[in-house]
Amino acid sequence: MRKQIEEYMKAIKWILTDDSPTTDWQDVAKRHLVKIQFYQHERLIHLIVTALFAVMEVICLAVLLGTSNLWSLALMVLILVLLVPYIGHYYFLENSVQELYLIYDVILSRADRTEEIGEKSDDQEA
Repeated sequence: MRKQIEEYMKAIKWILTDDSPTTDWQDVAKRHLVKIQFYQHERLIHLIVTALFAVMEVICLAVLLGTSNLWSLALMVLILVLLVPYIGHYYFLENSVQELYLIYDVILSRADRTEEIGEKSDDQEA
């Protein structure tokens, strides 16, 4: 997923820097919104998984403190080993989606600008 998001970010930033007069900004905005929705869904799933792993970690800690069971210590370490990368990946997803929101605002401003230019040229023709 990380590679896919990074590739999409490169592609959309290239479209923004190219700023070709033939770019259909309304279409770019629609497609960008679909990508945002996909990544929001991915972010939600990872939030749920990360939260569940954190809850399991706390439960294992409580069991360890209450019973001094070494198996709960082993399980706690195993969950922690998985929890840390989940937190890192969720952090990446969260920041990427926030950046996509900012890019969407830029796309909308260009779509509005293109629409205004089109209206002006229609007025001049009439």
